Amino acid sequence: MASGVFSPERAKIDQRTLRRDRWWISPVITFIGFTAFVVYSTWRAFANEFYYASPYLSPFYSPCLSDACVPGSADFGTPLAFLPTWISPALIILIFPLGFRLTCYYYRKAYYRAFWQSPTACVVAEPHQKYSGETRFPLIFQNLHRWFFYAAGLVALVLTYDVVIAFRNEAHEWGHMGLGTLILLVNVVLIWLYTLSCHSCRHAVGGRLRTFSKHPVRYKAWTAVSKLNGHHAKLAWASLISVGLADFYIYLLATETITDVRFF
Repeated sequence: MASGVFSPERAKIDQRTLRRDRWWISPVITFIGFTAFVVYSTWRAFANEFYYASPYLSPFYSPCLSDACVPGSADFGTPLAFLPTWISPALIILIFPLGFRLTCYYYRKAYYRAFWQSPTACVVAEPHQKYSGETRFPLIFQNLHRWFFYAAGLVALVLTYDVVIAFRNEAHEWGHMGLGTLILLVNVVLIWLYTLSCHSCRHAVGGRLRTFSKHPVRYKAWTAVSKLNGHHAKLAWASLISVGLADFYIYLLATETITDVRFF
């Protein structure tokens, strides 16, 4: 027996929806935006080159931990030296921020609608005959979101370190700031805001508290995260765009297509 929007209990409406607004615009924009980022990031992850222009390291390749890292880019050593050099370092690193975003509550809603049409929009019947939610393979792995949140926090710390050392010049002398420094700085701020606005962060900070008055510090932290949480969707898009732009800027520098704008 059919279930979901095709169940016997559903009103007998032949049309897929009675909505008269342009409800399809949002999923189309989401589809185009996500597809563009996936194509670009896949190309850059497998490229295994042009990701370091001293002192800037692409966020796609940070931290670089294998012997495939170009000289000067492995600030944390090469604990993954046993990996073949033909394996791009980005393929190891991107597992964690990618897992965090794929399991993110906002992104799940966005790509469920844009790619799987489950459903395409509110009050629009989906084409699927059955609905099992996230209780079966592979969607059951969405429950790993909290663990990816912790990993994403560590990645954000590394990217913060990258911003600090971006105030050095090519000779690793302090007192430098270029356009690349500002781009990495804006990127890491957006990544932190997106990470801290996460629903899992909100629950970790103030979840399961029976009485807020007995935990004033956690209550203030929970209040701050809750305010950020209201902008989670915007921060998800802003940080996605910023990380792509940061990588592209460093790519242009590494290929000597442009030169870095120096402020001092």
